[in-house]
Amino acid sequence: MTHAIDELFQVIASRRDGDPDASYTARLLDRGTPVIARKVGEEAVETVVEALAGSKQGLTAESADLLYHLLVLWADAGVDPQDVWDELSRRAGTSGLEEKANRARNAQEGEG
Repeated sequence: MTHAIDELFQVIASRRDGDPDASYTARLLDRGTPVIARKVGEEAVETVVEALAGSKQGLTAESADLLYHLLVLWADAGVDPQDVWDELSRRAGTSGLEEKANRARNAQEGEG
């Protein structure tokens, strides 16, 4: 089953070689990782602001912006949504506290 995020990712990936003057997505991809990563950060902050303001509509809109920019970052980095879905599946059934402890332990062991 295809989900909206997978479909959006395919559109984003198809814009990789697009005209930066005709496509916002192509422009972001053309500008590279630092610009895309900053946009993800900006959208994350805006999402938090809307959540703290208690605005469901604002949170919804900013969440959509955040997801879009995150997908652009994934496309730029060569991360397919399936990679993320697989990682989430791997973590299923594991306590969040346990997962964090495992990551910290792996980082200390140099596996991070």
